[in-house]
Amino acid sequence: MTAQEILKKEIEAFIKTQSGNIAVSFYDLNEKSGFSIDGEKKMLSASTIKLVIMAELMRRIHLGDLSLENKIKVTAQMKTGGDGILKALEPGHSFTLKELLTLMIIISDNEATNILIDFLSMASINQMAQTMHLKQAHLGRKMMDSKAQKAGSDNYICAEDIKDIFKSIYEGTCIDKESSKMMLDILKQQQQSNRLQLYLPEELEIAHKCGDLDCLENDGGIFLLPKHPYILVVLTNEMPTNKDGREAIGKISWIVYQAIC
Repeated sequence: MTAQEILKKEIEAFIKTQSGNIAVSFYDLNEKSGFSIDGEKKMLSASTIKLVIMAELMRRIHLGDLSLENKIKVTAQMKTGGDGILKALEPGHSFTLKELLTLMIIISDNEATNILIDFLSMASINQMAQTMHLKQAHLGRKMMDSKAQKAGSDNYICAEDIKDIFKSIYEGTCIDKESSKMMLDILKQQQQSNRLQLYLPEELEIAHKCGDLDCLENDGGIFLLPKHPYILVVLTNEMPTNKDGREAIGKISWIVYQAIC
């Protein structure tokens, strides 16, 4: 039995002790191989869908259609609840596309996200998901749009999709090398860190994106260990509480970290 097979069995054994649904995707960037557990299962994305929005924005920048320095003026009509800081500011401020992108990723700002969705269009973001050959990624509604959600529109992804996005960013093939580097640099500034990092050393560098809804916690990222980088994605839903979801992600991350180190 290989080391990865042993690791997979250990994670599967842990998942059996948990209530709720858990999907995992792991990829060893040194060995260029990995495994998944329900990795292609369609799951609610929460804020991990913002990775696809980021990729579409960077594609448009790469084509020269837009500049990261282009500015958008925030109006009162754009106000969005949930995570973020823009909702607490007075309307009238102008932000560059780079600033909106950074806010969307590092603090998961929902207002910044909705501004970018309107700016890029939902259709173009979903086309980008297809261009990237993602299996389940789909943007069906804007952030905090409970009306659309009640009507049956929602945002989806799978663990393998997130792994594939991070893999292309790490390898410099998500749009192009320059775009990938910028995305990686932004992801490394992530300020929400109580899931994959929950039981890990504080100094460990991880470029990641997380998300949550009621009884749902997701996180995925690139663990930038100097000698042994890897990607780990853990998606959960129907957990007893969000705390249970965060702890499950943290424990799976700890199992992987111990096996790698």
